[in-house]
Amino acid sequence: MPRGRYSLHDPHDHTPLAEEHFQCAPGPSGWRYVSQLTAPDGAHRGSVDLALDDLGRPIRLELHAGGWQVRGAALDGVTWVRTDPAGLEATEGNVPAHAFTGTSPAFLVATARLLRLAPSSSATRVRLVALTDPVLAPRTVDQSWALIDREAHATDNGPLLVDEYQVTALDTGERHSVHIAGDVVLSAPGIELEDLQNPPSTFP
Repeated sequence: MPRGRYSLHDPHDHTPLAEEHFQCAPGPSGWRYVSQLTAPDGAHRGSVDLALDDLGRPIRLELHAGGWQVRGAALDGVTWVRTDPAGLEATEGNVPAHAFTGTSPAFLVATARLLRLAPSSSATRVRLVALTDPVLAPRTVDQSWALIDREAHATDNGPLLVDEYQVTALDTGERHSVHIAGDVVLSAPGIELEDLQNPPSTFP
């Protein structure tokens, strides 16, 4: 079960945003990721609880940030309920999309797991609902993902396979690279892996 810490920063000016202390593991029904986020001043900033089924679909998502809460799942596309900090009003949403995304590295692993791309295969288009900080506002985004390289790196625990994805935002054409080993993000825009206590899990 990998445990560790990511640092999150603004990908444009590198302003520190948060640290995300996480643990994740595959299970009999899929994969689960839980984390707590702290602001640079040490204050609690939010949490992530994401569970996927064997096909990589989100069967349960619970996010907390800035007093806001979102609960969602794959249901007739993706469906969610967003609750305000006062807990007085809950807004439901549904979009014909494949999954959710956001600032947490969990969503990159989840999208890679959902697509299950082969190296050098053609890029695959995916529609996601982005839940953006600091108020978890939902926004539908279209991306294309391509697995452009897979390298084996020698470690004390045997070879570690690292996948390099090229992710393109289809509304702007902006491209960036994401490096993932098993269920751990090694690097991506705005994300740095600072500490890892156990090796990444491998999916069957």
